[in-house]
Amino acid sequence: MGEAYQITDQSEIYFVTIQVVAWVDVFTRQGNKDVVIESLQYCQENKGLLIYAFVIMSNHIHMIVRSERNDLSGTIRDFKKHVSKELKKNIFDNKKESRRDWMQVVFEYHAKHNKRVGAFQLFTHHNHAVLLDSSEAFESRESYIHENPVRAGIVRNAEDYLYSSAGVYYGESVLLEIYGHGDNDRKV
Repeated sequence: MGEAYQITDQSEIYFVTIQVVAWVDVFTRQGNKDVVIESLQYCQENKGLLIYAFVIMSNHIHMIVRSERNDLSGTIRDFKKHVSKELKKNIFDNKKESRRDWMQVVFEYHAKHNKRVGAFQLFTHHNHAVLLDSSEAFESRESYIHENPVRAGIVRNAEDYLYSSAGVYYGESVLLEIYGHGDNDRKV
């Protein structure tokens, strides 16, 4: 992959899409979405990840993020590695997961065709990162993120989707601290 869609400046704000291989709907289970939330909270508290907006869809995650430590690529890499490890346990240790055998075949197939992973690959390696270098670009991607569950037919109103930052604009509590709201301010 060329420079397009890569994080080239570790200190800037990026719109990032993290995709599950083969678009497998892993995040239809609440416990799997909660792993993502807990992992993002850890990255906020321990790795300097600033989250401006996010949404967890059934098979991908969109975020607008920046690293206070100028290591956005490293933080995303570590986040994906940890989530993969935890979801592997959730999926394969859960006897109630009806799609377990099918998912195992898919994730092992993708791992087999990739030298950088072991026997299991949950996420694609690219992060589809887009530098947000203007207020217009930021606002456009932020709107895209928040309207994603509406376009997918999951909710009628963006703020009604729990696994998104859209509620913050309506004075509702959200699952993650959102940078740019409250005492901190947005810098684009």
